[in-house]
Amino acid sequence: MTTHLEPVTFGERPLGIEDVLALANRQAPTQLQDDVAYRQRIAKGAQFLDSLLDKEGVIYGVTTGYGDSCVVAVPLEHVEALPRHLYTFHGCGLGKLLDAQATRAVLAARLQSLCHGVSGVRVELLERLHGFLEHDVLPLIPEEGSVGASGDLTPLSYVAATLSGEREVLFRGERRQAADVHRELGWEPLVLRPKEALALMNGTAVMTGIACLAFARADYLLHLATRITALNVVALQGNPEHFDERLFAAKPHPGQMQVAAWLRNDLAIDAPTAPLHRLQDRYSLRCAPHVLGVLADSLNWLRSFIEIELNSANDNPIIDAEEERVLHGGHFYGGHIAFAMDSLKTLVANVADLLDRQLALLVDVRYNHGLPSNLSGAPADRAMINHGFKAVQIGTSAWTAEALKNTMPASVFSRSTECHNQDKVSMGTIAARDAIRVLELTEQVAAATLLAANQGVWLRAQAEDARPLPPALAAMHAELAQDFPPVIEDRALEGELRLCLQRIAAQHWRLHA
Repeated sequence: MTTHLEPVTFGERPLGIEDVLALANRQAPTQLQDDVAYRQRIAKGAQFLDSLLDKEGVIYGVTTGYGDSCVVAVPLEHVEALPRHLYTFHGCGLGKLLDAQATRAVLAARLQSLCHGVSGVRVELLERLHGFLEHDVLPLIPEEGSVGASGDLTPLSYVAATLSGEREVLFRGERRQAADVHRELGWEPLVLRPKEALALMNGTAVMTGIACLAFARADYLLHLATRITALNVVALQGNPEHFDERLFAAKPHPGQMQVAAWLRNDLAIDAPTAPLHRLQDRYSLRCAPHVLGVLADSLNWLRSFIEIELNSANDNPIIDAEEERVLHGGHFYGGHIAFAMDSLKTLVANVADLLDRQLALLVDVRYNHGLPSNLSGAPADRAMINHGFKAVQIGTSAWTAEALKNTMPASVFSRSTECHNQDKVSMGTIAARDAIRVLELTEQVAAATLLAANQGVWLRAQAEDARPLPPALAAMHAELAQDFPPVIEDRALEGELRLCLQRIAAQHWRLHA
């Protein structure tokens, strides 16, 4: 683990998206709040539940069956077996496994929720869940099977089961039996107490963990798309006055104004400009702040939705040990995350569409103001057999279309499930997975358009009357040149596109402050 940050402490302090991201990327150590008062507060919830059991109190999921079976009483002699049955019958997830980064985010989100002390779990459970994060013991979680209420039951059953020494985990790069890893680390698998399996599973940790990652990717994509736009303004000899500060003061959406300011900085707007080909550029350049500004302005409320969910107790029932009450509710419902992710995927897909249109202008001699066809750098005697970025533009169109197709909101496709007990569900986990897929496709569009924009800037620099690039763009162009040389003779660009995607995933380029 490469440590860059202060330890992330699980306990009473709220966490931010950046904390989850640091843990997901193994960039920060973790610690569990361990002062006596806090440990006693956590323990009090489990002790209160035990006292209710002694009095034969009726508690959902502890002395009753689950879901629609809440009317079925569970005799005290079977109460201890109920948690294992819960995670066992939910072991039916399908689809791809969550990757290591997403799995760490899920563990962090679940631990933070349980640390509120109103879920009726023992300190030992918090310690073991924290141990999974600390030692990078990652449950193998299928990503499909949750309708987002009662929370992420099926995917989180893999967390509960592996804490109990069952099913499989990823440990030190190998797929292992959870029981074997417990032995190797000197741990006894947990025997989950009444309410503990429900507390682990009956919440929004999968959708919330994924949402944290999606937010961080979208935030970086916003900066990258702005930088790509600036490069394309140079490559297409566009009109930088479209980003004038006085112009945006007349329509003062803060995010839109911020994007315009980034563009002014990238383009060194006060420097002399080349002669204009058009008084008004086409919309994919002229309206870039208006398109990207919607994402910029939305990030604040998206953060609020995600971080409130992250720092919430979102299982059921809530255990109020101080007042000795069991509160039955529906905090497992992931509606805020569902709406946030449905919104994010639409915002991000619009970025794909914007960059796709910019690339279409770059490769077309009718609109690119003197650049060679398809941005080919081939000399005149070989121009007829070289096709530059022609296929890259076709691929970009395909990725954009797929991103746009995936913007159908998941949250409106609620299904009545589980004998009509879960008759209105959030679909938040599907929305979060959709958002990740739209981000993947849009990052592919960004990679292609970045390489094409860099080629366009290089081609402009070959002209006798070429002007020096503004400092920010000159630095970016020089850095790109180290990995992505100009396309003079046709070559297969898949490897370079994949390298560019790796750079985007690592947030390699330092963009706007």
